[in-house]
Amino acid sequence: MNVVEMEHKEADKEGKKLWGGRFSGDTDPVMEEFNASIGFDNRMWKEDLQGSQAYIRAIHSVGLVTKDEMNQILCGIEKIKEEWFNKKFVIKAGDEDVHTANERRLKELIGSAASKLHTGRSRNDQAQVDTRMWLRSEIKRHRINVIDLIKVMVKRANDEIEVIMPGYTHLQRAQPIRWSHWLLSYAWALQRDVERLDQLLHRVNVLPLGSGAIAGNPFGVDRGSIAQELGFASVSANSMDAVGDRDYIIEFLFWGTMVATHLSRWAEDLLIYSTQEFGFVKLSDAYR
Repeated sequence: MNVVEMEHKEADKEGKKLWGGRFSGDTDPVMEEFNASIGFDNRMWKEDLQGSQAYIRAIHSVGLVTKDEMNQILCGIEKIKEEWFNKKFVIKAGDEDVHTANERRLKELIGSAASKLHTGRSRNDQAQVDTRMWLRSEIKRHRINVIDLIKVMVKRANDEIEVIMPGYTHLQRAQPIRWSHWLLSYAWALQRDVERLDQLLHRVNVLPLGSGAIAGNPFGVDRGSIAQELGFASVSANSMDAVGDRDYIIEFLFWGTMVATHLSRWAEDLLIYSTQEFGFVKLSDAYR
């Protein structure tokens, strides 16, 4: 094999990566392992496939793929969904992330038509739409859980409204208070956590797909129809901001820290109040 043939072989290997269009050299195995995110972003398989379904319909509507090609891709995606759902999807060496894994599997199932799915779509906006959709679901799930807890606290406060207890400052008895007043002090803190989630959901529920690598999609895809199909409330206004934004992830991490702090304070009070010195509450043996 001569030098030119070797160079073409290396370029072809890198060109198969979603980001590998302009690269001609092979990636060091250490770098491959360092860059791989499939170990944790595989949980976004459903969002990745849903985004791909919406995108292939969008590029079909502007004539970039034929109806037959669109149907091939949609059929292949449904098969991949079944594999993930039934825990039969096989992650292979070289699947650096969930996007790569799904596209590799799609090519195995339907052949070269799978490559057209990436027309005008960058992994930058693909990763963003997956993350936003996944986090949107998690926000809604956590919101329900916190509200359910608040409802229990309110019910207990109402049922035990006549219970009187000492109120403490610095573990020193200060004033008599109702048990309900103490209990609802944490319900109000959790209510603020719900409000924070609502505010965050508004910022998360913005469609980035169609932003491309940095400068948008050149084919005039209807981002509004994509947003409607994927359940987004609006579309991003600036493509560079859309693909670079990670604010919402940090905000959610802060939210988790805040709600954990509130629950930790509540747990500390309950632990103190369950001791022999206080004896205000009795904890079930199941939670000791």
